[in-house]
Amino acid sequence: MPPAREVCGTQKAKRRMRQLSAIVCDQTPLILPETATVEVACRHMGARRAGSVLVTDQTGHLIGIFTGRDAVCSVLAQAKRASATPLSEVMTRHPVTMSPDKSAIDALRLMWDGGFRHLPIVDGDKIIACVSRSDFNGEELGQLDDERELWEHLR
Repeated sequence: MPPAREVCGTQKAKRRMRQLSAIVCDQTPLILPETATVEVACRHMGARRAGSVLVTDQTGHLIGIFTGRDAVCSVLAQAKRASATPLSEVMTRHPVTMSPDKSAIDALRLMWDGGFRHLPIVDGDKIIACVSRSDFNGEELGQLDDERELWEHLR
C-alpha cells in the first residue's frame, strides 16, 4: 500500500481542473464590428455553429457580446428588422471577461453566478476566445454541480 502522502497527491491531481488556455487553444472567436447587422451576425453564428459574437469598436477593442438570446429577446420580440438593426443597439455592453490563465471551474462559477452562458476570454486587450458551457467536460460540470449542491445544504 502506498504511503498516505502519495494517495493524497494522486487524489489532488485527479481533482485539478484544466486551465482556460487549454480549452481555448484551438478556438477562433467570432468577432464582428458594432456596425454589423443582426442579420449578418446570425448568418455567421449559424455558419460557425456559434452561440455568440464578440463585438468590437473601430479599434478592435471588445465592447459587447451578442448571443442567440439577444436575437430572440431584443430583436424578434420587439419586432425589429434584423437587416437594419446594428449590433450596437442590441448587444450586451461591457461583458464580463476572464483571462486564459484562470481555471475552467473559475469560469463555470462566474458564468453560473452571473447568469450567462458565454464568457469572452481576453488577455489584456487581446480577444482570445469565447467559451460556453458546452466547452467544459463532465468532470468540471460535475464539480460545479457538487459545489452548488453543497452550497444549497449549507444555506
